[in-house]
Amino acid sequence: MKIIAYANGDDIALGVVTCATHFVDVADVAPDLPQDLIAILEREDGLAYLREATADVRGNRALSDVTLKPFLARPNAIWALALNFKSHIAETGLQTNPAYPHLFLRTAASFVGAGEPILAPRPSLARAFDYEGELAVVIGKSGRYVSVEEALDYVAGYTCLNEGSVREYQMHNRQFGLGKNFEASGAYGPWLMTADEFGDPARHSVLTRINGVVRQRAPLDDMLLGVAQVVSYLSEGYCLRPGDLIAMGTPGALKPQPDDVEGQDLSRQFGPFPTPGLVHMRPGDLVEVEIDGLGVLRNPVIADA
Repeated sequence: MKIIAYANGDDIALGVVTCATHFVDVADVAPDLPQDLIAILEREDGLAYLREATADVRGNRALSDVTLKPFLARPNAIWALALNFKSHIAETGLQTNPAYPHLFLRTAASFVGAGEPILAPRPSLARAFDYEGELAVVIGKSGRYVSVEEALDYVAGYTCLNEGSVREYQMHNRQFGLGKNFEASGAYGPWLMTADEFGDPARHSVLTRINGVVRQRAPLDDMLLGVAQVVSYLSEGYCLRPGDLIAMGTPGALKPQPDDVEGQDLSRQFGPFPTPGLVHMRPGDLVEVEIDGLGVLRNPVIADA
């Protein structure tokens, strides 16, 4: 099941995707359910009820006619991992503890929905505005002291995520802070795919394209710590809550092809780790994060006015 949120006048409504082009409004098929995904997740039977209500329904609304929005209205926490892909660790030369995830927090205001514009910082402030294609995990029920063996039972589903990072601001201090939380600097979507449909995350892969050129590609089993390990670790000190989002980290940059002039030109990079194949996001770019079997998150990049 794929669940979307979309702009419906001044409100945000929920829908369930029924085919590649259409969806059905949750309010039409399950009017007694709330128009808020976190509230549905908080109901013990929420996802099961919605799945049953939409099982044999044909979508009557076109995805192309609506503006998608972030499907988590007010997540309690948005956790993110740094240095969780072996290829990213190798390209930066940075060290991390292989036994424990390197965690930090992001704000809801730093994310937009699929198709919405990502805001590039003013060049006078920062020019190293980097894409980070990632798998994101959505927690489906509360829990504390969750074992690795049962951790995936707490996952409602998955989505694609672009964790836009402003490198200059990351380097201002020891904490990533504002460099990971510029307004509308990242995105997730296009939908929540429920865990039963997505299957084992380790069997999938992630890639990122900038203007059609593949800049990242990696199997998700290249992650240092998998989904179950991270969910379990978080629950040791934090009570998992429905709607929590966990961004699982990003892979390294692909080496540039011989004809990739931009990817080979390190003089156009302004971050702390010049890397062949890396390009910064700039106004006018189209960024796509694709996870096989899940979908494609597309966002244009525009200047922050």
